[in-house]
Amino acid sequence: MDSFTTFSQYKYVRPDFEETKKLIRIAVESMKKAESKEEAMSVFKKVNKENMHLRTMATVAEIRNTIDTKDAFYEAEMQCFYENMPLIDIEMQEFQKAVLNSVYLEDLKTKYGELYFVRMKRLMKLVNKNNVDNQVEESNLVQLYHKTAAAPSIQFNGETLNFYGLLKKMQDPDRKIRKAALTAWSELYQSIADDLNDIYTKLIDNRIRQAEVLGFKDYTEMMYLSMERFDYDREDVARYREMIRKFVVPLVADIYEEQRKRLGIDHLYYYDEDMTSPEGNAVPYGKTEGQVKLAQKMYHELSKETGEFFDFMVEHELFDLETRPGKMQGGYCTFLPDLMAPFIFSNFNGTSADVDVLTHEAGHAFEAYTATRGGVPDEIAFSTSEVAEIHSMSMECLTYPWMEYFFKEKADQYRRTHLEEGLRVIPYMACVDEFQHEVYAQKMADAKERYKLWHSLEEKYMPWRDYDGDAFLEAGGFWMQKQHIFMCPFYYIDYSLASMGAFEYYIRSLNDREEAWKDYYRLCTMGGSKGYLELLDEGNLSNPFSEGTVEGIMKKLRKKIF
Repeated sequence: MDSFTTFSQYKYVRPDFEETKKLIRIAVESMKKAESKEEAMSVFKKVNKENMHLRTMATVAEIRNTIDTKDAFYEAEMQCFYENMPLIDIEMQEFQKAVLNSVYLEDLKTKYGELYFVRMKRLMKLVNKNNVDNQVEESNLVQLYHKTAAAPSIQFNGETLNFYGLLKKMQDPDRKIRKAALTAWSELYQSIADDLNDIYTKLIDNRIRQAEVLGFKDYTEMMYLSMERFDYDREDVARYREMIRKFVVPLVADIYEEQRKRLGIDHLYYYDEDMTSPEGNAVPYGKTEGQVKLAQKMYHELSKETGEFFDFMVEHELFDLETRPGKMQGGYCTFLPDLMAPFIFSNFNGTSADVDVLTHEAGHAFEAYTATRGGVPDEIAFSTSEVAEIHSMSMECLTYPWMEYFFKEKADQYRRTHLEEGLRVIPYMACVDEFQHEVYAQKMADAKERYKLWHSLEEKYMPWRDYDGDAFLEAGGFWMQKQHIFMCPFYYIDYSLASMGAFEYYIRSLNDREEAWKDYYRLCTMGGSKGYLELLDEGNLSNPFSEGTVEGIMKKLRKKIF
């Protein structure tokens, strides 16, 4: 592992891509000629080490590019990776063929696990030299999306605010300010709507072309393989969305009706949805630095393992949390293989969402930190997304007992709001998922048709949604604020599937906290070493696709909330 003090001081060096290609080509021949399992293992480790370094440098460049999308140096470095990594993948494909045909494959499986090589074989279908130009184009379009979405700001009551600043204003106790903030937020999206629509139309065309080049039936099939959805298919997801419509939507409708009564208003508009109390939402005390210190204390009290993990994060400053001009929207957790170090990126805005980051993204980071130190290869430090989000969402719920640290006398309000929000967002997740399935199935290049589709799906999954006359949003413009649609297609229903696991751990923790934590920790230690359904079994969790799972969880949560 490379030594480093803090991430900001860690040196970035552009890889020598030609040297990497040469090394891989030599490794292909060496693997074919290997005369012992030790020799085969040595070749495999050497290529893995080179691959780790490549991914580390790419991740460093990406982090620094998202921290400041205006930084020309790291924008150029990302362009370099976009152009070269697909070519490296083609060379790696030849090496993977040599590995899968090696007489020592079983020995490698003993060391790295069966799934590692199942993944290798299936994911090879996603690599083709004729698709390189399409991959580069897609990466450039996503990069353009980042810049386009990060740039806008607007004057609001004497302040210059971006999207995140306006979201905070939409939680103001003064309803007039909330409505004005929604109007400003809508205007900000309208100002870039033509650009975003153009980018998305090009992305749709590009992604469909990629699927055709790679020989898939359609882009959906390609993405299900890319996301390693080996245990379920689009029909399973469609049935799951129907369970959401049948069992989650009615519960959420009742939650909103209770919220309307608490607020003392005749009708709940979109700008009221996040306002859970007439006195205002629970807001964390203190600034970023103080909140990180409180989180450190919390994780030491939660468990020995989480305390060690968070000390590591703080010591090496593996966070970039505060929003700034030019910073990419959103939040994420990533992993730096050479350093065996997670990194957390966010945009703090002074709302409860800041604390959510210190639990949600920290859940991801804790899992990767734990799994890799337990021997899970860094390539599968994170499991597939529908399990990875169990790690993050469960951590949010399992840290409920410490919320007094952040919210003091409003901790109970935060806990109730957070639990309800975990439910309220699930129909929206189904909406995003069905939107994407339909867009790619219909090859929907017409922006107007996308607006119509989104509007119809809102009526299906979120019948309570009312934008109070905002023409842009009522026409279906809300879809474009979901960055997953642009950046990582089909990655959103995963949060919903994971929510079921997180809710189960929460419900169990109310009766036996120690046992719930034991199962959660076991799940984290396994990383992505097993498939989705196997990991659910390892974590003592139910299969959300099975009849009765969603219905049963909703019944238990209804009793807790009402």
